[in-house]
Amino acid sequence: MQAGTLALQSLLGECEVHMRTLYFDCFAGASGDMILGALVAAGVERRALIDQLQLLGVAGWKIDFETVDRSGISSTYARVQTPHEHVHRHLSDILKIIYQSQLKQSVKERAALIFSRLAEAEARVHNEPVEKIHFHEVGALDAIIDVCGAAIGFDLLSIEQFISSPLRVGYGMAQMAHGRFPIPPPAVAELLRDRPIYAGDVEGEFVTPTGAAIITAVCDRFENIPSMKIEVTGYGAGTRNPEGFPNALRLLVAETETVANADETLMMIETNIDDMSPQLFGYVMDRAFELGALDCYLTQTQMKKNRPGSLISILCQPRDREKFLEMLFAETTTIGARTFEVRRRALLRETIRVETQFGAIDVKVARGNNGNVNAMPEFDQCRAAAAAAKVPLREVQEAARQAYLLQNRER
Repeated sequence: MQAGTLALQSLLGECEVHMRTLYFDCFAGASGDMILGALVAAGVERRALIDQLQLLGVAGWKIDFETVDRSGISSTYARVQTPHEHVHRHLSDILKIIYQSQLKQSVKERAALIFSRLAEAEARVHNEPVEKIHFHEVGALDAIIDVCGAAIGFDLLSIEQFISSPLRVGYGMAQMAHGRFPIPPPAVAELLRDRPIYAGDVEGEFVTPTGAAIITAVCDRFENIPSMKIEVTGYGAGTRNPEGFPNALRLLVAETETVANADETLMMIETNIDDMSPQLFGYVMDRAFELGALDCYLTQTQMKKNRPGSLISILCQPRDREKFLEMLFAETTTIGARTFEVRRRALLRETIRVETQFGAIDVKVARGNNGNVNAMPEFDQCRAAAAAAKVPLREVQEAARQAYLLQNRER
């Protein structure tokens, strides 16, 4: 078996993955309406976007898309019109609108993640719990349309990966709901923490909280334009039209080749429990995997008052954070959960079916950038085949490994 493993490691070299990528070129900053306009300019069908937005189930809004000139560049301006509202919504109010809508589940989760990031940023700025934060401008109906419209547009374009340039934030002072504040405003500065920003040479606010939340919620990478094959370019116009400066957001929809096994940013959700029946933990783990958890595990721990307890840890995509929090609050006795970003590097994996004398067996194959290959036959299939043939389990496993090795030598 050792010889077989060594032979497998020399079969394949570095692999590349082709991904449909959306690049945010933020040379003039970003806002919610700029993102909406750029998505339409990049190929999102206007009628399809409006039809999807109507699934939110809220009334009183209207959106028009106008072709405008921004210093000689033809751009699309998204004009969202809503009645003046006197209500200041909390995060729970907005999430209720999103989750009770008829939008696709993936769109709901992305929109919920964006608003959750906004709430967390505001909570840190004001030193208040998230549930007590009430939104001002970003809780208005037009912001809800911007955020949900962006999530819909990403889905309609079938985007698999998001990358952003460093963000131009501007400089000076800006008028906010609570008074005049320095640029970038506190919430924007919090949202863009650990992301590359610069002021630029034109005074004014260039990145809004909605724009910052959308981009930081979907982008794991912030860098200059990487190697890519551009399919389409779209410009979304900002409201201002200064002379000699194209106030627009450029989106590049492209195909990128990414070397497999790169780092990715994931979300870890944890909660400590010491007052729940042990029978329920297995069910909670099953539910986590049904919902798409990348991993879920229990760690025994000693809690306050010297009580034994269990730490539930769920690893997931950042866009899935809200649904796992909802599941934990519904299925466990916890009254609070922690979330934090983690970096993971995982090998590129695929499943290859091989034929053996015991029948067809799936082999899980992981490839490293250094050319190493780790091939592991599917355990449950091997066990079933061994029981049916009345042979040792390891005999079926070795037959599957050798079949995989032979199949790849013949390629």
